[in-house]
Amino acid sequence: MKIVTYNVNGLRSRISQFGSLPKLLDSFDADIICFQETKLRRQELTADLAVADGYESFFSCTRTSDRGRMGYSGVATFCRVKSAFSSTEVALPIAAQEGFTGLVENSHHRKCEARNEIVDDLEDEFAKEELLKVDSEGRCIITDHGHFVLFNLYGPRAECNDDERIQFKLTFFKILQKRWESLLRQGRRIIVVGDLNIAPTAMDCCDAGPDFETNEFRRWFRSILAESGGPFSDIFRTKHPDRREAYTCWPQNTGAEVFNYGTRIDHILCAGSCLHEDHDQQGHNLMTCHVEECDILIQYKRWKPGNTVRWKGGRSIKLEGSDHAPVFTRLLEIPDTSEHSTPALSARYIPMIHGVQQTLVSILTKRQLAEQIRSCEMSGSLSNENITSETCNERVKRSSNDCSISGVSPVESCSSNQESEGSKQSKSLPRNETMKKARKSQGSQLSLRSFFQRSPNPINNAKDSNSGISMSQTDVLQSGNHSDTSSAVDVQCSVSQQDALNSSTPTQDDHELSSYPLEREKTNAALLEWRRIQQVMQNSIPLCKGHSEPCVARVVKKQGPNFGRRFYVCARAEVLF
Repeated sequence: MKIVTYNVNGLRSRISQFGSLPKLLDSFDADIICFQETKLRRQELTADLAVADGYESFFSCTRTSDRGRMGYSGVATFCRVKSAFSSTEVALPIAAQEGFTGLVENSHHRKCEARNEIVDDLEDEFAKEELLKVDSEGRCIITDHGHFVLFNLYGPRAECNDDERIQFKLTFFKILQKRWESLLRQGRRIIVVGDLNIAPTAMDCCDAGPDFETNEFRRWFRSILAESGGPFSDIFRTKHPDRREAYTCWPQNTGAEVFNYGTRIDHILCAGSCLHEDHDQQGHNLMTCHVEECDILIQYKRWKPGNTVRWKGGRSIKLEGSDHAPVFTRLLEIPDTSEHSTPALSARYIPMIHGVQQTLVSILTKRQLAEQIRSCEMSGSLSNENITSETCNERVKRSSNDCSISGVSPVESCSSNQESEGSKQSKSLPRNETMKKARKSQGSQLSLRSFFQRSPNPINNAKDSNSGISMSQTDVLQSGNHSDTSSAVDVQCSVSQQDALNSSTPTQDDHELSSYPLEREKTNAALLEWRRIQQVMQNSIPLCKGHSEPCVARVVKKQGPNFGRRFYVCARAEVLF
């Protein structure tokens, strides 16, 4: 089993660099791929960013806008599997959790899986608001693979003069350590991967000063390692104890990669016993028995050997890639697990990707309400009495609870009855006056249907636009949220209403009623075409007109009329001289 950790410095940019998400994932040829700093908000997750054939993905996104951190961090874990259901593969987790406090809700608005007694212990020591704040920046995804629990982490960064962030970072690792200790007491094996933003020793930094190793975070890191009596092993340093200048991160704007002027802050740690039956023997643990190798994938560095250096004209060369390099490890003798399916936190179940499925209750409730409204209208037309809006309100008020479930407001029901009364009053007026009154009440508002139909007869066109506009607008709005069954009930209700109100002119009414199925068919065709166009726009990435390369998606974050809108720009960075 191969596990890769990679700070991508923006998942959109890396997908654009490789052409697609599957190509990016396949380039690692790994079973589990952990990304950090995805820079995605949950509402920005689309199929081209989160779903790839042969992989199950799990995301944790930033949930706070404090100090401009919206869409700043974020982690994602991709697991290569043959089947997401009834599988025995170790790569497919049996449980998944966003965050490590157990308080963050997942995409299904339920409490996360794998919540255990550690949550109660944390709430005794920390305030609930403090725990939620730690998990609100999208810095942790936990996946339980049966034989081990995998932590995908993006550790916070804290400047030396920022007391608030220093305290946040201390709290982050303190809570994290308590979670690890709880799992180890249960006999679980732990693998920790990610950008922890900590270089443990002077050997892991290019410019370590005299006080480098006295930093409190570095002392904490070394305290959890086996060399200091802790439970964890730094897999890379264990396999390469004397290798120097083995860095995973370099500054972006100084050409530091040319001189390998960086730090090693991306780590893979492991703790726990081995999987052998005699694992209690001395020297048997997860590190010594199951870890085959660990190394840095330097081929993913932005600067490649042979590139022109910056001071000799290389400044104009586009350096594609992250400012980090991936780190991988390979495990041996990891058996299959019991049969299981993908957890509910999987990206396949996110509403923006999977869609929101309507419940059968909402469809039946909508039909019941439509029948009550139709009976109210029909009883008024048969008795030839003046039914006021107050009477209809009293009848519809009894089903107000059903209205809230089905998504139809009582105001809409009453307005439909008021339109019925207006139609009855128009019977006593000449045909021309009725048409003028309807045209005046509708104003200049056009329906979506009017853009997709052409009538050869101007008179019929004017008549259809007056008598059918309100119905077409209602159908267009409801067809996106309700099934064809509920929409068909509305059409039947409208047909019966016209039959009762216009019985004095059977020839003209028969022509109008016969045109309704055709109009409904045109409306459905227009809606399907709009949905097809929107899907193509969402899943297609345009090419830059200047370079003929795939663009990258961006979202307007500046307050204003365009806030939140998505647009595409050239993937190449602007070159400043």
